[in-house]
Amino acid sequence: MKVLIVDDETNIRTLMSRYLKIEKIDSREAENAFSAQRILREEAFDICIVDLRMPGMDGLQLIKWIRSEGFRMPVIMVSAHGEIQDAVEALKNGAQDYVVKPFNPEEITIKIKALVEAQNFRTIHEMEGGQKNEAVIIGQSAEMMKIKNLLSRISGANSTVLITGESGTGKEVVARTIHQQSQVASGPFVAINIGGVPENLLESELFGHEKGAFTGAVSRKTGMFELASGGTLFLDEIGEMPLPLQVKLLRVLQDKSITRLGGTSPIPINARIVCATNRNLEESVAEGTFREDLFYRLNVVRIRIPALRERQEDIPLLSNWILKRLSASMNRHVRGFTPEAISVLKSYSFPGNVRELENVIERALIFTDGDLVTADSLDIRSSDPSFQRPRPTRLLEDVPEVLTLKESQRFAIVKALKRWEGNRTKAAEELGISRRSLITKIQEYGLENGSDE
Repeated sequence: MKVLIVDDETNIRTLMSRYLKIEKIDSREAENAFSAQRILREEAFDICIVDLRMPGMDGLQLIKWIRSEGFRMPVIMVSAHGEIQDAVEALKNGAQDYVVKPFNPEEITIKIKALVEAQNFRTIHEMEGGQKNEAVIIGQSAEMMKIKNLLSRISGANSTVLITGESGTGKEVVARTIHQQSQVASGPFVAINIGGVPENLLESELFGHEKGAFTGAVSRKTGMFELASGGTLFLDEIGEMPLPLQVKLLRVLQDKSITRLGGTSPIPINARIVCATNRNLEESVAEGTFREDLFYRLNVVRIRIPALRERQEDIPLLSNWILKRLSASMNRHVRGFTPEAISVLKSYSFPGNVRELENVIERALIFTDGDLVTADSLDIRSSDPSFQRPRPTRLLEDVPEVLTLKESQRFAIVKALKRWEGNRTKAAEELGISRRSLITKIQEYGLENGSDE
């Protein structure tokens, strides 16, 4: 947590800073509102303490400026006896609370912690519909124990982390665990799927925009980097980021500040960055689709999540944990699996990894009548360890062999879009490519008239 103390009285600033240091809260002092404006442009803070009476620009004017510039941090107004009406006016203009001189440092510290916690809760509510999801890493295999050990080692650092692994292995669970074990655990966890946002909207989602920045920008928008201030920003599918935005992301990592679309003033950010990808970024760098300098910036700490088939000994433990969670949410009273059911689960390769295991168990719960999941209720097509689920190329079974590769690709895309009634996200998942890649292919093959989701 970081506090900006704005007061023209040196003894008050010093007293407050010393007390906050005892509480292990970082602070910085500003002797007037003009100095505070400069500091706020340079650094990110979780909360401001602002004196009402200051020469040049008073505290009320500073608060109005803070809100007009889009800073979201809470503000505590400090007033003297007889200035209560002005303090009330400050509350109307964006302050969250006020204290009266002479104040008790312990009282103001309690207010600071409560307001910062409330602000973090509001951010979590905005990003996750009010649900703060707790991450749990399930597994006792050697591979998972290595990951747990690595996470404990980096918990005290603020380094950028790159998580790699196949789709469905639980990269976001690991990202949330990193956040929960970090020094910014009390802050928000903000996640964005780069591949799931249209390219023309991605920059605005990440950096925000000013009113009138483009057609349809009817009001100011706060971007993900600002929302994640004081917490963690999780950039999923980072390998899908377009090259022009890769340049801007690199600049953010270097300068620790962002500029909204249509804006001119840099805004400091202090979010920890965690990225994830199911791509081989080294290959992307070699192909020229991912910047080498950005790759090295992101690849400070690297965590590879093994596929489920690489840690089959974790399947019983993981399956029972998933069953317990789903049983509660579905109001079912199923307490476990038969030995035959566990044997079937362990014999399957799970190309969709943990996500597929969850789907299999959820379907099994629907068709289970007793208190144990049986092998018959599991919708798994084979118990052969070498079994591999057919890939999306099954869509090409009725394609004549004389077609070129390009024609075959076009045919597969058309079939997938028809199968999913034009839903590009679902079609992309079936074809095993990203939504953005599918859109590029649609444009390349002249299929733009197909319906979107």
